[in-house]
Amino acid sequence: MNRVLLGALSALLLVAAGVFWWQGRAATEVGLPPPPEDVASASRNAPDALPSADVADLVGPAPPEATELTREQRRFASYDRDSDGRITRNEMMSRRTSSFKRLDTDGNNLLTFEEWAIATGSKFAEADADGDLSLTPDEFATTRPKRRTRKPSCRC
Repeated sequence: MNRVLLGALSALLLVAAGVFWWQGRAATEVGLPPPPEDVASASRNAPDALPSADVADLVGPAPPEATELTREQRRFASYDRDSDGRITRNEMMSRRTSSFKRLDTDGNNLLTFEEWAIATGSKFAEADADGDLSLTPDEFATTRPKRRTRKPSCRC
């Protein structure tokens, strides 16, 4: 019971403080001095006048140019999380979650981490030609998925 009364009393006090603050702000806004006469008359006399400048000899900065990345460069950048130009084993494995379904070797519809890690680790080891436990862009290009060719839907 005491909590309810205390809560109601504090709510009333907050509302009263808000009303006094609101009325105090309204009183100070009414008492603002008028703008200087030269500013007020200038805005009344020429509302349609637009500023102009002579820009005939000026040249702005050139806009930045975007470079077109090849498909392989975009794929490499998506794997290279820390943008150091090399793909570590952990970076390579972090993007392989979609291949769980294809890697189920025992066919029990459950993919263990070991099944996935063995397949991804062996793929990484095959791509790492120099054996330094990181992939250069050329080494990474060997992991590119094979492109499927689409057969035409009709034989016209």
